[in-house]
Amino acid sequence: MREAQAQLLITGIGRLVTMDPARTVLTGAAVAMNAGRIVDVGPEAEVVAAHRSAELLDAQGGWVTPGFIDAHQHLTGDRLARASIPDDLAPGAAIFTWAVPLHGAHRPEDDELSATLAALEAVSNGVTCVIEAGTVAYPDSVVAGVTAVGMRASIGRWGWDVEQGPFAAPAAEVVARACDLLDRYPPDGDGLVQGWVTLVGHDLMSDALVVEATELARSRGAHITYHLSPTDSDPSSYVRRTGRRPVVHLDALGVLGSHLLLAHALHLDDAELELLLAHDVAVASCPWAYLRLGQGMSRVGRHLEFAGRGGRLALGCDSENAGDQIDVLRAAALFAGVSKDSAIDPTVPGAHLALELATIRGAQAIGRAHDLGSIEVGKRADLVVFDANRPEWRPPGDDVALQLVWGTDGRSVRHVVVAGEVVVRNGASTRVDERQLGARASAAGADLRRRAGVAVTSAWPVRDA
Repeated sequence: MREAQAQLLITGIGRLVTMDPARTVLTGAAVAMNAGRIVDVGPEAEVVAAHRSAELLDAQGGWVTPGFIDAHQHLTGDRLARASIPDDLAPGAAIFTWAVPLHGAHRPEDDELSATLAALEAVSNGVTCVIEAGTVAYPDSVVAGVTAVGMRASIGRWGWDVEQGPFAAPAAEVVARACDLLDRYPPDGDGLVQGWVTLVGHDLMSDALVVEATELARSRGAHITYHLSPTDSDPSSYVRRTGRRPVVHLDALGVLGSHLLLAHALHLDDAELELLLAHDVAVASCPWAYLRLGQGMSRVGRHLEFAGRGGRLALGCDSENAGDQIDVLRAAALFAGVSKDSAIDPTVPGAHLALELATIRGAQAIGRAHDLGSIEVGKRADLVVFDANRPEWRPPGDDVALQLVWGTDGRSVRHVVVAGEVVVRNGASTRVDERQLGARASAAGADLRRRAGVAVTSAWPVRDA
């Protein structure tokens, strides 16, 4: 028996890439959505007949996938200084001479504008759910930006207790901020935004902070995320301070578990890898960051091994100093390519694993496989329609993973649906004025860079003609 009348139908689908447990790909199918969830998937004629009053969204032969998961994304800070942070800085310089000053100079209106820009770029490239990376000073402003665009996101508050730095505070205050945020944005909430506990991480959190923040997350049924070991500086710092490598020390503190999503975890030794697997800790891999910043993914990265052994791995796009584009398909292709090349083995998993990481396995990593990551009845209605009439789709490939990962990227996205609402139609936002937003961003970006005291110069001379 079919569900109640749907509000929206996607018809005219070339291929429906469900990412269900069998990885079923359907032709001649339609998808019906009601009250933000998928209520019907089946032959187009039957679905249309069962839901005659629904609005129709014609895919015009395009392919439809689940919305993509971006498991590590900075929504504030660098966004208003796009393509300004040099890519040849010494290790750490991009953070301490650019990112930290920019964040420190942020005002609430900067956070909102930055988040709006990031969310708009994300959904335009088919990203429907983002896990914010733990550097939000004004969460209500960020929520306003995200919801204006219509993107799904987790939000936390800036959390570190080092002596100096923007928004630093004693551990008790950082945890109190996180508790307040969870009260206002419940981790099991039904809306677009869910609260997470977020710390900056690295070795910038005391043992007391990480323990108390973990206890809060566990007591509230929330997830927690923070950065760890994108370079060898974190292992070196932890060994100097504790005598143990980071993951080993965190295990001794009792803070590892399925509630934890680590950003990066690139520089791992054998013991650390085993601990992450044993405690079901999830990892967000951000391959563009590692290549742009020269952090060693091709030499020391073990994310492919981690995923191959059942680890919960997702993909992330990180920030403007570490990738510059919020496009999970680009990250998927890079992950697949670097994995093959670093192994010097073309037979290691490629496009199929990468597409899983962008969808259902990404949803598993962020603890939301029950309602995101695949096109199945009962799940959230977050879907992407690709324009299969573009040159890079002619002729469309026989294998959907090869086509999507190697053959295209976010530029092929035509329509995007989040929670059953069309938020991108024919490549443009249905909810925000993109031209006006761009004009605001140019002015705000120049003002932010001035207040932050960062010098923006081009390596090549720019002058009037």
